[in-house]
Amino acid sequence: MTQGAGVGAAAVRVQGLWKRFGQQVAVAGIDLELPAGRFIGLVGPNGAGKTTTLSMVTGLLRPDQGRVEVVGHDVWQDPVAVKARIGVLPEGLRLFDRLSGRELLGYSGRLRGLPGAEVDKRAAQLLDVLDLTGAQHKLVVDYSTGMRKKIGLAAALLHNPEVLFLDEPFEGVDPVSAQTIRGVLERYTASGATVVFSSHVMELVESLCDWVAVLAAGRIRAQGTLDEVRGGAPTLQQAFLELVGAHSRDTGSELDWLGGGAR
Repeated sequence: MTQGAGVGAAAVRVQGLWKRFGQQVAVAGIDLELPAGRFIGLVGPNGAGKTTTLSMVTGLLRPDQGRVEVVGHDVWQDPVAVKARIGVLPEGLRLFDRLSGRELLGYSGRLRGLPGAEVDKRAAQLLDVLDLTGAQHKLVVDYSTGMRKKIGLAAALLHNPEVLFLDEPFEGVDPVSAQTIRGVLERYTASGATVVFSSHVMELVESLCDWVAVLAAGRIRAQGTLDEVRGGAPTLQQAFLELVGAHSRDTGSELDWLGGGAR
């Protein structure tokens, strides 16, 4: 793989990124520098701004203010160069679901300008590795959630991107599919490529990532290696709760009617 930046350099640089929806501030002037060649987790509670941030970083949503560079190219000044170098698996992915899985990959690869023979070879390999060979001629509309995530991942990887962005890639995915996806992503980052994925499941992030950014209420609360963000806390979950200001709440008196057969 030809990388645009060496390991240790920045795969993504974000400066002063803002996004508002009416009176609601979704992303409040964040700065991020994500290192290349790492497995990076963008974590935060629901509504923290993770999806909005990833959408702006990948050119799917125009920011109100700020600058984004991916492998040295400005996302909004040089979008063609950026989109040639990234793969994206957004949350709530919409696919051409009246195509079969094999047809979808064939279409995606040719749309990227790859030679037909190379597309067919890579598609066959991805279908095999992601355990989709048996379903390759089935329409995507009939795929399960896990199968849709896997075919979406295959389409995002087909052109061998330098940076892969995934929004909640394991959401609604069964354990077998999740393990398959995880194996492919670990192999991909081992080659020197970069994965950036969002999640609110700390145990998953802790087991996969070596670099983390914590987002809450549209602001970055911490970023760095897993050990740096974890600090003195025994787990990322505990560090995360402290960083986002979450406090345990006694619900005993409020829910004294719940359980025990009481009505």
